[in-house]
Amino acid sequence: MYLTHFGLRAAPFALTPDTAFAFSSRAQREALDTLVLAVDGGEGFIKITGEVGTGKTLLCRRFLGHAAGSTPSAGYRTAYVPNPCLSPRSLLLAIARELKIRLVNINSDSDILETMNRALLRLAARGVRIVICLDEAQAMPAETLEALRLLSNLETETRKLIQVVLFGQPELDAKLSRNELRQLRTRIAFHYELSALSGAETEVYLAHRLRVAGHRGGALFPREVARAIHIHARGVPRLINIIAHKSLLLAYGQGTALVTPRQVRAAAKDTPQAHTAGLLARLMWPRWLRLGATG
Repeated sequence: MYLTHFGLRAAPFALTPDTAFAFSSRAQREALDTLVLAVDGGEGFIKITGEVGTGKTLLCRRFLGHAAGSTPSAGYRTAYVPNPCLSPRSLLLAIARELKIRLVNINSDSDILETMNRALLRLAARGVRIVICLDEAQAMPAETLEALRLLSNLETETRKLIQVVLFGQPELDAKLSRNELRQLRTRIAFHYELSALSGAETEVYLAHRLRVAGHRGGALFPREVARAIHIHARGVPRLINIIAHKSLLLAYGQGTALVTPRQVRAAAKDTPQAHTAGLLARLMWPRWLRLGATG
């Protein structure tokens, strides 16, 4: 590995959504603010969408961290379901398990809802707010989404007993547009769509992750290299990580102290998702860069 070569303590571009490496881009800040505002306001459903690799899971983990660190007066109890492609009953059981609600003598879905309702009322009486976060929500069957809506019907005279945050790819919007889900669709009070990083953000993002990983020298990705990575990756953080990691491997293997445009091009060529962006990049780069004058 290249860690010692570049003076790093940890891999800077791992694909695992590690909150230690969280980068506060404009979109991430706005999305987190939206979540906190909506949950504090007691809204029933909140929806966060974004293309693959734009940071939805990381945002979810940051929000869960915020909820865990909240003051007792605004105490939350959260349920996180990372793969909600479940039957209605399986989803209800998963949520009950996450909320530590004991289910005994259960014979039907209505029994589950009744038991959960009693438990949620007890939590509400103690001032506890319940937030359910569902990742990859675009994979949920329509009947499971409908069961989630029925669960959200549980309420006191003044507020809902649970709040639901749906994190999903744009396909979630298409699914929610179905006529049979119109009741759920009308309950979504807040929605935010995560966008990709800008060119300037990509340059700062690369430096940020290197700094968190322990790098203390100059920029390993000069400005023109960071710009090339941004164009190849279309600003998508996951693709940026993949291309940056492969570029560092190439730089290490070739014994260079900095990443070069040629190494970025090779890394992008080895990344199928970046091929289209790579063709665009070669059209957009200055002529001297396309000729490999610096690589």
